Amino acid sequence: MKISKKILLSWAVLLCGGSIAVAQQGMSPYSKFGYGLLNDNATAAQRQMGGVGYGMNSGRQINVMNPASYAAADTLTFLFDMGVDFTVMKSKEGAVGENEAAKDSKYGGGIDYLTMQVPIGKRMGASLGLVPYSSVGYSFGSKITNGINSHEGQGGINQLYLGFAGKIFKGFSLGANFSYLFGHTVNDVYINTDGGSTSLFEQVLRVRDWRVQFGAQYSFDLNKDNRITAGLVYSPGKTLLGKATVVKYDVNADEAPDTLATKRLKGNASLPDTWGAGLNYQWQKRLMVEADFTYQPWSKVQTVELPQFEGTRFADRWQVALGAQFTPSLRGSYVKRITYRMGGFYNRDYMMVGDNHVREYGVSFGFGFPALASKTVINLGLEYRHRQAHPNPLLQESYINIRLGINFNELWFFQNKIK
Repeated sequence: MKISKKILLSWAVLLCGGSIAVAQQGMSPYSKFGYGLLNDNATAAQRQMGGVGYGMNSGRQINVMNPASYAAADTLTFLFDMGVDFTVMKSKEGAVGENEAAKDSKYGGGIDYLTMQVPIGKRMGASLGLVPYSSVGYSFGSKITNGINSHEGQGGINQLYLGFAGKIFKGFSLGANFSYLFGHTVNDVYINTDGGSTSLFEQVLRVRDWRVQFGAQYSFDLNKDNRITAGLVYSPGKTLLGKATVVKYDVNADEAPDTLATKRLKGNASLPDTWGAGLNYQWQKRLMVEADFTYQPWSKVQTVELPQFEGTRFADRWQVALGAQFTPSLRGSYVKRITYRMGGFYNRDYMMVGDNHVREYGVSFGFGFPALASKTVINLGLEYRHRQAHPNPLLQESYINIRLGINFNELWFFQNKIK
């Protein structure tokens, strides 16, 4: 099969798989606020390192976090990376007086992302992929006067991106991701009265929009064994395109639904600027250590207000992350070629619950297992996350995520010479 046909076939598989690649959901009542729980585009290998990546560049690993990294693409190599995960979540509501806290357990998982990368000549690279921007998933209820109030939510916003990068001069590269944001979130409120009637208020937020992200990286060698890379990314804030609706259903009556509100998102809802910076250190291509910082001024964005649904207050979001990986030997026995990774992060999220900020921290570790007779790597890792509000903890959530990523590394662009 010709190289061009292989590329087209792979892109078609990626696009056709889009409907299932974005099935990730939050499994958290906190995801009912704003646009849901946010994703920072980290692959399975990067999640094992605490989610770092702004300063990372490698010809053998796709890094969507900084599009400038595509310029490091090996001129002979095609990369395809996909990730899946399985999550166990334990939650606990704060105790009131001497009452024991309410506890709950949930399980979930699915395909997380699909990405691919190809070289364009000796100084450029390109990447195409499908990654989640945000996810929503929750179900809980509470008692009200003369009845029960139930809340359910699902959906998310996804990114189909196409990115390019080039080497401007030795050690310095620039890149950009052009993303199409699409998807919808659904927030349902059921009111079940003691008299037997049930009303449903359904809020649907549909997004169809474009977004751009710019990235830069500069690498310099301290000596033949040590290299430092500084990375910077920026995505400008923008108003969102799409619409939001609120519809009321009388579940027990044979009546047409009543549309309470319809609003265009343009001019009523927006996304903030995003800044990210990272510093990466490498020793002999065997040891890598990176520290990252992310900042988003969410307190300055607009949020759409709809009847029957409480408005969301936003706070500036920031995150720090630190990660490392080590490979005992690039050649030799199989055990020596296994890559060992670990990392952690701390995040103050963008949504607020009343006067409470939402905070999250996590630690992770994992392994990169090289496949036999190829350069493909199987990345398997475990991550622990904890999320709660502050200063009033409200709902406390603890997650165990098992993540599996398969990084296919194939020599598609090698041409045998005819003698």
